[in-house]
Amino acid sequence: MKLSADDLRKLPEDATISTPPKNPIYLITDNIYDTYNIGGLFRLADAISATELFICGQSETPPNHRIKKASIGTYKIVPWRYFPDTLSAMRSLRSEVKDIQILALEQSSKSKNYWEVIYQKPIAIVVGNETSGCSQSTIEACDGVIEIPMWGVNISMNVIVSSGIAVFEILRQWKLQKSEI
Repeated sequence: MKLSADDLRKLPEDATISTPPKNPIYLITDNIYDTYNIGGLFRLADAISATELFICGQSETPPNHRIKKASIGTYKIVPWRYFPDTLSAMRSLRSEVKDIQILALEQSSKSKNYWEVIYQKPIAIVVGNETSGCSQSTIEACDGVIEIPMWGVNISMNVIVSSGIAVFEILRQWKLQKSEI
């Protein structure tokens, strides 16, 4: 069942609807400050049928007005949890999900170009805040770091845009792997 933006906004807070099977992708935020970005990540998590969104640190959580607005109501149907810090979320995920690959989406000396990496199932992508990105402790706790090359003057893109690029590459690779079997 596909719902319009209007349908999603009108869903009751405690809505339970039938959703497609979840992809083994988790999104983890590392202190995302802009509530519109949190809302956009809910929309992205729904678009890819992510298993769960982890909101960490100083990030706002639903039912924040701006998250409601930017998510167009997807915060009601995307499973999510709040953690006081990103490392706690990562530890929890590692204890709950066997053999999960956790990658930071960040520019660092350890970064690999996002299209040169082979992505495992299950996977978690950690995205950092709008000013300083992922913290160094978060990067060090990840299994690897991926980045999107930037050819312009600006050094980075919006967190929703970069997250979307990365997770759709992951899904593209998985689809190719499946069709080759």
